[in-house]
Amino acid sequence: MEIIIKENEQLASEAAAKVVARLVREKPNAVLGLATGSTPLMLYKELVRLHQEEGLDFSQVSTFNLDEYIGLSPDHEQSYRRFMNKNLFNHINIEMDNTHVPDGMTDDIPGACAAYELAILDEGGIDLQVLGIGSDGHVGFNEPTSSFASRTRIKTLTQQTVADNARFFCDDESKVPNHCITMGIGTIMDAKMNVMLAFGEGKAAAVAATIEGAVTSMIPASVLQHHPTAKIFIDEGAASTLTLSDYYRWVYCGKPEWQKDL
Repeated sequence: MEIIIKENEQLASEAAAKVVARLVREKPNAVLGLATGSTPLMLYKELVRLHQEEGLDFSQVSTFNLDEYIGLSPDHEQSYRRFMNKNLFNHINIEMDNTHVPDGMTDDIPGACAAYELAILDEGGIDLQVLGIGSDGHVGFNEPTSSFASRTRIKTLTQQTVADNARFFCDDESKVPNHCITMGIGTIMDAKMNVMLAFGEGKAAAVAATIEGAVTSMIPASVLQHHPTAKIFIDEGAASTLTLSDYYRWVYCGKPEWQKDL
């Protein structure tokens, strides 16, 4: 696990974007796993800029999103398909047929989940998975106590997650769906690289537990300690309770420039 601490959210997002961009340039048909929510917005904004100003080519890239609410149609204001189109896909040269988001309107949830897993395998697996982290340490919608062996499936959201996400639904918790389809932790761990973003003091406790705490299903993101290539991009707020923050800065600053976006 590599910890990259930047002064603010923008600088951390730009550093993460360099990692994504390098992969896409070296492997034009890369398979990206993507996340939604407020955390990756600056990352996506920077990828759009790299495409529009520096010619970063997404024409052969395939994507798989982590999750989707059950019961929201793709054109619903808070669906993750709409989020991705609005914040990334509509602004780059990606083929829409190569973008995948779980189907929240399916009549056969187990079948759709199995098909999603198969589609990832058919593309050769995910090369780089973008992740956020919940205030309780969840990744995707893998809530505390989720199995580390879990695959794409239906999950019931915790009350904390519903409360956290209410801001996207006019601060009305009653409008937040209680169920979702999410990639499992096993699916996430199969990615060749995981890139996690976390910003602000509100994420500091979850970040510290993930990086420096015990590996436990009570903090699902802590499983990344066992991933061979996990990069954690955080700002000063999210790093504020880390015991070894000075060491992480020293390690990163000591890397040669060519290695920093690997």
